[in-house]
Amino acid sequence: MRIPRVLPLAAAAVVLAACSAAPRATPNAQVAPGYLALADPAVTAGGTLDVQMTVDNGAATGLDPQLAEVATSWQIMSLVYETLVTVGPDFSIQPQLATSWDTPDPTTYVFHLRDGVTFSNGRAMTADDVVGSFERLLGSQSIWRAQIGPVRQVSKVDDRTVEVKLSAPYEPFLASLANVPAAILPMQEIRNGSLDLATTMLGTGPFVVESHRQDVSWRFTRREGYWAAGKPSVDTVNITIAAQEQARMAALQNGSADLVTLGNVDSPRLVQGLPGAAVATQATTDFYYLMLNGNAPGGKFADPRVRQAITIAMDRDTIATTALGGFGKPTGVTPAGLPGACDPARLPSATSNLDQAKQLLQDAGAENLAFQLTIFNTEPAPAIAQVIQQNLARIGITVTIEQLDEGSWSGKVYGAAPATFDAAMSWFAGYADAGMAAKWWNPEQAGFNAGFMKPDPALNAKIDQAIATSGPQRRSALQDLCAAVDTDAQMIPLVTRPALVGYRKDALSPTVYATEGYGNVLRGISDFRLLTK
Repeated sequence: MRIPRVLPLAAAAVVLAACSAAPRATPNAQVAPGYLALADPAVTAGGTLDVQMTVDNGAATGLDPQLAEVATSWQIMSLVYETLVTVGPDFSIQPQLATSWDTPDPTTYVFHLRDGVTFSNGRAMTADDVVGSFERLLGSQSIWRAQIGPVRQVSKVDDRTVEVKLSAPYEPFLASLANVPAAILPMQEIRNGSLDLATTMLGTGPFVVESHRQDVSWRFTRREGYWAAGKPSVDTVNITIAAQEQARMAALQNGSADLVTLGNVDSPRLVQGLPGAAVATQATTDFYYLMLNGNAPGGKFADPRVRQAITIAMDRDTIATTALGGFGKPTGVTPAGLPGACDPARLPSATSNLDQAKQLLQDAGAENLAFQLTIFNTEPAPAIAQVIQQNLARIGITVTIEQLDEGSWSGKVYGAAPATFDAAMSWFAGYADAGMAAKWWNPEQAGFNAGFMKPDPALNAKIDQAIATSGPQRRSALQDLCAAVDTDAQMIPLVTRPALVGYRKDALSPTVYATEGYGNVLRGISDFRLLTK
């Protein structure tokens, strides 16, 4: 699908630049607890929803949800695939394909399955599909195996009941099941070879795929027989992949898109001047982080004192207020905003000063350190990189910034082991439990960072302790974990990542959570109502 009627890009860029110097942080009011917008159920159902977003699912493993590794893939796949549980607007765990669950002891979960659920080919979902989906995930190369924890056994109790046994208590277990890689799959079709998940999406969700052109567009249609009565409301969803921010802004302005994802933190102010348009500024538990390659040429970051000096020099408040317009928050490895998250002001680096950072560099013989910071070129990454560059200049470190398109950036950062870049920046989804993202600090479990990060047994012990601890002791365990990550400093958490959702309020009545943990701005799409189509 082509992008219709876009504004001249140069004109849009001028508007963006004109507003960049003004105060920007204007948090949205909630229309109901936990919601920035709630779809009006009185609006007649039907119509075609047009969405524009930045990138397509680009996984080399294709469309297999268990092998999907990034939030942009999860967002698209969530239209087709569903999980046993989901998350509410307050990060609470809520029923989805399981209507309820029991925890008779800390290592046993008994799920009671919803009646009337079918896959989009019409076959009823069974307990065998649930057991098989767990077994397939545990036996796969999915990075999500690390997130679902120490699953020891999954068994069918009866046709509507499944029991999961863990080998040890694991506090994030339910939150780990609330994401697309833990979706319940049509195991009968997978096992008999009639379905290849790498090329065909077939789930229990509200939509089916009608067409897909890689890096161009998707077309989804409403499926008949969906278990939630009256949902989804729209008949068709068109998703256009539009990499350029100006193109998405233009589509929002001229009405060719009903909803767009935005990256420029000025967009809420820009949209204020567009009749009929609005931006929902969603807080997320996602966070940006800085990667320091332990295998970088010349051993630039091999000495932990160098990494610690860099951590000390990071001014997270300035990144949040300047580069993110006040929409982000300083964070440790436990995402700010989640229950139990550590206080970033208490991190070892936050209680040190620039003179101590300079001394660390001197002790390590790295007073004149210079390195290249590799980033993707979509906003607000360039703005964050510039603040990092300025932060490190204060302790005598020279940083040059290399901007790449997202595909080239991903290839350079994750494509070789050992990795060849100096430093890079990215972001993690923060999920719905404060201990989950920290699992990626164990490269033996995460895998994707093994090319630039070395395992630290002491840090791994802190990760395991934090995710196994519940009750009043958990906050202390999470604070200890944050301190250990801060001291290790191979990957440095910076600030949370806001999600900016532009929409035509004269054409669309959406449902948007005030907070999101899995990078999915389309979470409420089954409820969306179209006002004019």
